Amino acid sequence: MENEVFDQRDMTILIVDDEPRIRDFVRMNLEMEHYRVIEASNGLEALDRLREHLPDLVVLDVMMPEMDGFETLKAIREVSTVPVVMLTVRQSEQDKIRGLDLGADDYIAKPFSPPELLSRIRALLRRSLMSPPARKTEIVVDEDLQIDFARREVMVRGKKVVLRPTEYRLLYHLVSNAGRLMTHETLLSKVWGREYRDEAHYLRLYITYLRQKLEEDPAHPKYILTERGIGYRFKELDNQ
Repeated sequence: MENEVFDQRDMTILIVDDEPRIRDFVRMNLEMEHYRVIEASNGLEALDRLREHLPDLVVLDVMMPEMDGFETLKAIREVSTVPVVMLTVRQSEQDKIRGLDLGADDYIAKPFSPPELLSRIRALLRRSLMSPPARKTEIVVDEDLQIDFARREVMVRGKKVVLRPTEYRLLYHLVSNAGRLMTHETLLSKVWGREYRDEAHYLRLYITYLRQKLEEDPAHPKYILTERGIGYRFKELDNQ
């Protein structure tokens, strides 16, 4: 369900930042919302805390000495799909794309307001808890692409393709509405949450990821079609 309720007291959040002042600020605001908070001052500590506590979400600073946030994120993604929000003083679109490429789920620039951070965290936690029901056990798009939503399996030209959770959710909503135009705002709301309706760059980036994994020629897609300036449409399914 899209409005699934979770008890924040059951949620553990790991804060990773080399600045004690930032950790204290984030921890105080999270604890006021009844989250359980653990901390790490560097990347290596973060990996230890991750293994020990299995947090529900990680707030990760980019600019850290020795092992920066990008390196830490890469190491996290080798062992976990836990949602990660990256914090940075950088405004560069290139840095955002790098973080998302490495598996970050969201990106917030410093300085940020507590309401903004809390809103993003709530949206990510809701998303991580949602498991969309399959409308049909197996969908055969064509001889090159088969999807089993019940098993979360995607086969492309006879080989199993691994999708990240956000990629899977995006594909689910596209295929479930095959043949129908899905606007940017609709997809952002369904996949990321209502708070993300203006974050079109997330959608563009994940459409690119999906095309790279599913399409034989991502530059000339046959499955995920662009309706320029409006949204995307998954090809109509002839046998459904």
